Amino acid sequence: MASARKLRLGTRASQLARWQAEWVMRQLGRRDVPVELVPISTRGDRQRTPIGMADGTGLFTKELQLALLEGRIDLAVHSLKDLPTEAADGLELTAVPRRGPVADALVCLSAGSLDELPAGATVGTGSLRRRAQLLHGRPDLKAEPIRGNVDTRLRKLEEGRYDALVLAQAGLQRLGLADRITQLLPADVMLPAVGQGALGIEARCDDPTVQALIRWLDDPATRAAVTAE
Repeated sequence: MASARKLRLGTRASQLARWQAEWVMRQLGRRDVPVELVPISTRGDRQRTPIGMADGTGLFTKELQLALLEGRIDLAVHSLKDLPTEAADGLELTAVPRRGPVADALVCLSAGSLDELPAGATVGTGSLRRRAQLLHGRPDLKAEPIRGNVDTRLRKLEEGRYDALVLAQAGLQRLGLADRITQLLPADVMLPAVGQGALGIEARCDDPTVQALIRWLDDPATRAAVTAE
């Protein structure tokens, strides 16, 4: 479905967020839908406190949703796990594309697996979910908060500030960093977040033109899975 209207696609400015937005732009380009990326800074991007200690929901989505409601952008792409469970008034989750890998990944400096990490090793994670599960299985480890994008976290690992990191497999793979993965953590060791590996594309409820242009990206199997989660 070709469109003369250039869609303004809101995205966070991080490297991973831009990869995700550019993926959506390429898919729409296959149907001759012109797209302009609009980077937007969110509260989660600006705050310096660990994510697990942050107050409130929508840390990485609220500003994008506000821009959408105010008409400054026409659609917004999110990591689905960042979206609040309840939809914002006036917005709809128009498309949930086919999901990427869902596992959490261990990235180590020297150890070959989680079991091989020595007692007292420091593992960086910004997620309370990952911290709780990590210490449940390995209470002898130190789980320390870490901030920054994927490249920043990997640099901190290389600097020796951590012995290992836990990151999403999907993010590493999308950034071409799958070779950094030491071990994919099985679900009985590290249950992934709800919606992990999936994207969510929001549009305004009163904009059927945009809805029609992006609805074909929705993957029913992925939507059913993340809804069940």
